Amino acid sequence: MIRFSLRCDRDHRFDAWFGSGADFDRLLASGHVACAVCGGTGIEKDLMAPGIAGSARPAPDLSAPASAAERALKDLRKKIEANSENVGKDFAAEARRIHEGEAPKRAIIGEARVVDAKALVDDGVPIAPLPWSSRKTN
Repeated sequence: MIRFSLRCDRDHRFDAWFGSGADFDRLLASGHVACAVCGGTGIEKDLMAPGIAGSARPAPDLSAPASAAERALKDLRKKIEANSENVGKDFAAEARRIHEGEAPKRAIIGEARVVDAKALVDDGVPIAPLPWSSRKTN
C-alpha cells in the first residue's frame, strides 16, 4: 500500500491510499480518483513528506468518514436514498410527470443532463442537485 497526498483543481488537499503507484496512475487516467471534499476529478499529487522507517502507523479505515462534515453528508445521503425512489436516467421526465400530476407525487432521485435540469428549473419544477455523484469513485 502507498499513501499519496493529493490536491484537486479547487485546491482541496487530502490523502488517499493505493495498492501501488501504478494503481494510482491507472485509476487517475480512467477518471476514478476524485476529490474527497468536492468530488472533482482534476487531481494531482501534492508535496509529501517521506515516511520514516520504524514510525509505521496503521492504515486508516478508508470506509469511515474522516470528518464531522463527511459523517453528516454520509448520513444525509443514507436518509435521502432510503426515502426516495431512484429513477436513474429518467429523472427529468419523471420529475416533469410528477409536477404535471401525471405520476404519483413522491420523492425521487436520479440523473439528469444539465440542459434538462435547467429546463425543469425554468418551468418551476422543484428540484435540487445532490452533493454527491452516483458514479463510482476511488
